[in-house]
Amino acid sequence: MTKIKLVINEEYRQLEDFITALPQTFLQMGEVIYSGRNIIKTFYVDGIKLNVKSFKKPIFINQIAYSIFRKSKAKRSYLYAFKLKERGLYTPDPISYMELRQYNLLKYSLYISVHKEFDGMMRELHSGGIQGREELLRQFALYTAELHEKQVLHLDYSSGNILYKKNGDKYTFYLVDLNRMTFDKPIDINTACFNFRRLWGSDEMITLIVKEYAKARNLDEKTCLRKTFEYRKKFWDVYTKQHPGTLPYMG
Repeated sequence: MTKIKLVINEEYRQLEDFITALPQTFLQMGEVIYSGRNIIKTFYVDGIKLNVKSFKKPIFINQIAYSIFRKSKAKRSYLYAFKLKERGLYTPDPISYMELRQYNLLKYSLYISVHKEFDGMMRELHSGGIQGREELLRQFALYTAELHEKQVLHLDYSSGNILYKKNGDKYTFYLVDLNRMTFDKPIDINTACFNFRRLWGSDEMITLIVKEYAKARNLDEKTCLRKTFEYRKKFWDVYTKQHPGTLPYMG
């Protein structure tokens, strides 16, 4: 027996018919923009470009966990988007989430948001030099300090999950892939430096980010640099063994 739970942001109630039909239409319609562990597609509906993320079917033990005490990834993404916006932080507008259960076990979930076009993402720092990017790096450091001061911790703070729009000399940063976050817990120097470990870029770029971050939060610069590069080395040593040929910076 299949049960469907559907929650829709009241501002987008006009999309209900389209969203309700997604279990039948998702695989046949839309444009794939990412296909891996999860699938992300875009759709045009009533003049709005939508981003629909279909989460991979959980393994059996997690199906039980999501039924008893854990929120689904789709639900967390939806709720966390509102938490970010409440704090004056940016993410594409949350529209809806959907959960499909059989015998109370979670089988399938979707998160729907407005699809935004961006000027860039921090992943671009994977190559190229630092010259001409100093202001992007500096503002990114201040943005991260703001996140942490507001007690927002993105647990997958990787370069592909941080996008930006540029207006003149000002960068506005947006977070995506929101299902792994914590809120309302103080972020100390150790947690902060650990949070930087996944970022792509040269040592020079990371050094600039960390120095500006430490200055913004009145933390000891040398300690921040030492801890960040220790965590960074451990992470990328493991990651490059699992993904041969992948480096945090390609030059």
